[in-house]
Amino acid sequence: MRIGLYPGTFDPITLGHTDIIQRAMGLVDKLVIGVAINRDKGPLFSLEERVAMVKAECAPILAKTGGEIVVHPFENLLIDCARDVGASVIVRGLRAVADFEYEFQMVGMNRAMDASIETVFMMADARRQAIASKLVKEIARLGGDVTKFVPPAVNLALIARYKS
Repeated sequence: MRIGLYPGTFDPITLGHTDIIQRAMGLVDKLVIGVAINRDKGPLFSLEERVAMVKAECAPILAKTGGEIVVHPFENLLIDCARDVGASVIVRGLRAVADFEYEFQMVGMNRAMDASIETVFMMADARRQAIASKLVKEIARLGGDVTKFVPPAVNLALIARYKS
């Protein structure tokens, strides 16, 4: 069984993330969505909320693609998380050249720690390349419309969060 790990903070999950998840399902038998705890980033949503959002948005993808998706919170090194879940592949989404520079360094470090785990880069769909959770949160915070960038339930969660 080929197991892939798609890590991220998913604060919140966007249409860019769901695009990568759906396409990654064609590459692996089981996809583990690694939801990083990452307290340093000061997430808008709690870990429990982010895990619930990811699970909810993966349900329709599973209905379409079959296979298996597991949502797995983690706080350790990415390479250790990959080992923990039995992943042979780390899936990373790329939006722009700036992403590549950071990801290139990460791959080098991860390969130095465990060369048996491969990293696969997937380019974001052209319609989704500008989407970043950080920008989505900023737009929502300022009262802008983010319906083009996030699933409907996530949009409602953002509206509710910024109303309070």
